[in-house]
Amino acid sequence: MIRTVPAVLLAASLGAHMAATSAPPPALRLYGTVEPLRSHPVVVPRLTGSAAGTLVIVHLIKPGSVVKRGDLLIEFDRQAQVKNAHDREAEYRDFLAQMEKKRGEQLTARAHDEADLTTAENAVKSAELEMLKNEMSPPITAEQNRLSLEEARAKLQQLRRTFDLKRRSESADLESLAIQRDRAKNAWAHADDNAAKMKVVSPIDGLVVLKTTWKNGTMGEVQEGEEVRAGLPVLEVIDSSAMRVRARVNQADVDRLRLGEPVRITLDSYPSRTFNGRLDQLSRIGATSSLSNRVRTFLALFSIEGNDPHLMPDLGAAIDLDDR
Repeated sequence: MIRTVPAVLLAASLGAHMAATSAPPPALRLYGTVEPLRSHPVVVPRLTGSAAGTLVIVHLIKPGSVVKRGDLLIEFDRQAQVKNAHDREAEYRDFLAQMEKKRGEQLTARAHDEADLTTAENAVKSAELEMLKNEMSPPITAEQNRLSLEEARAKLQQLRRTFDLKRRSESADLESLAIQRDRAKNAWAHADDNAAKMKVVSPIDGLVVLKTTWKNGTMGEVQEGEEVRAGLPVLEVIDSSAMRVRARVNQADVDRLRLGEPVRITLDSYPSRTFNGRLDQLSRIGATSSLSNRVRTFLALFSIEGNDPHLMPDLGAAIDLDDR
């Protein structure tokens, strides 16, 4: 006896088989971190000269503030820097006064030495005239005239040598003061530059994000009134109008990526928020995994279309790609 399969069961079986054979392969999902395409980090300024050291924050903009270019972000106590600048300016002006005084003294000394030279030259000329009388003078007088001429010439020669040595010494004195003046001027300029660094303004329009740092045994944001060291990252101004996601791709999946292909991006903190994006960059050289030298990962950057206030740096995101 031949049994027949009911039509309803046969249709259901055929439908399940066709669905199984035509179902698309599972989508590729990557995980990454949201970051701005353009940002400007702000660090504690590094000071030059002996005034370098820790600084005290007297004003700090609130995190999440929207700023324009030129808005004040952070200000440090500048009293020590201003005092140092005034002291360096006073030293510079003191060296200027010393140089003016030295030039006046040198002009007086030069005039006196030139007068002595003129007197010595006249003495030589007078002795030379006396020598013309030697033919008619007694031998003793002639010898005296000769000795007087030699003495006048020797004195003139000595005065000329001394005159040149004095001028060289005066020039060296002025050059030494000029070096000290220039050093004082440079120190003044550095002190003024240090004082100007006490106010940091935003170089771009954007959103303020405070950076966390290690302090007192824990991670936290800096606060007004705290002492901070030079080079410490304090905050970052980000351009929230252009964001992207940075992700790591396993070597087994990298061949499935194509530059420019569209993706869907979902924020971990806001699962209902989905954004369109595309793959902009993919590294050609993989980085060695910390678990195994044989496993490599590749860096991928995905741009996000549009902007949204929920797009913030360091948020986790999932990137879904259509499998190929």
